[in-house]
Amino acid sequence: MGKKTNILLIYTGGTIGMVKDFKTGALKAFDFNELIKNLPELNHLDCQLKGISFEQPIDSSNMNPKHWMTIAKIIQDHYDEYDGFVVLHGSDTMSYSASALSFMLENLTKPVIFTGSQLPIGDLRTDAKENLITSIQIAALCENGMPVVQEVGLYFEYKLYRGNRTTKINAENFQAFASLNYPALVESGVHLNVNYSGLRPNSKMDEPFRVHKNMDNNVAILKLFPGINSSVLDAILQTKGLKALVLETYGAGNAPMEEWFLGALKTAIDQGLFIINVTQCSGGSVAMGQYETSARLGSMQMINGKDITTEAAITKAMYLLGRPDTKGRFKELFEQSLRGEMHQN
Repeated sequence: MGKKTNILLIYTGGTIGMVKDFKTGALKAFDFNELIKNLPELNHLDCQLKGISFEQPIDSSNMNPKHWMTIAKIIQDHYDEYDGFVVLHGSDTMSYSASALSFMLENLTKPVIFTGSQLPIGDLRTDAKENLITSIQIAALCENGMPVVQEVGLYFEYKLYRGNRTTKINAENFQAFASLNYPALVESGVHLNVNYSGLRPNSKMDEPFRVHKNMDNNVAILKLFPGINSSVLDAILQTKGLKALVLETYGAGNAPMEEWFLGALKTAIDQGLFIINVTQCSGGSVAMGQYETSARLGSMQMINGKDITTEAAITKAMYLLGRPDTKGRFKELFEQSLRGEMHQN
């Protein structure tokens, strides 16, 4: 009989970890020691489970880079002991966290699967059980002694996606997430169907696993809209300490052609602000130069975000700004696919 796979569950907070106190009707975070009692199905999984919880579980609306660092440190401290990691997380900011961890964990050779639920684990109609059980099964998938998934993924409602390709699209449906620019990595049906061609290639085993904990949050997001005025733009561009701005443009990367608008952006870029052109469409890609309304942006050295999501763009900017060895190479590195987060020409 082969050795059982060891999986570490990391509970950060969120709906998935809530159980109802039937006396009061209030929701409260479950005790990990009670998890198997609540989910006897876990006894049937062919793996060893252990859980670690944040000292104070948080609503994912309160998630910030310090919490990402905590998750990364837990994985770092237990990396050699476990074959895979499942992070239980609130759905509202899960795409941001999965994107951030994908950048923070370099040379990852084990699965880190984010999951959550729309209903608490104690509800009769909960989606928590299926999401949790299948996430554990995916984290435990091995072939030839190696994990099948060797990247940060996000599992929700029968599909595992690359974490840094996801966006939350629905606050009520069980199918809460989409990955419109990249196919699912695994689909759960009667069998787990793995999309092998979509998985990131096995990392070089001779390169050490590294954790980057310094995320610089001197960043902002600005979504363009018809009628945006110079006061709004100037207020953002003149934010004290701002180093990078994710600019959500129209369609394939298009923006207004008013000279005040273009002039303000060019001045900011010339003064050292990194501006990243990302489409505000859920799917599709920036193609600077395809239209006149984006050609001017390219000529001023704006960064081409290609088909990256806003969540991945903002966390990638934090990651690159936090690395001292990227000085002078921010644009070059941002336009490269570092963790499969964008199409690489």
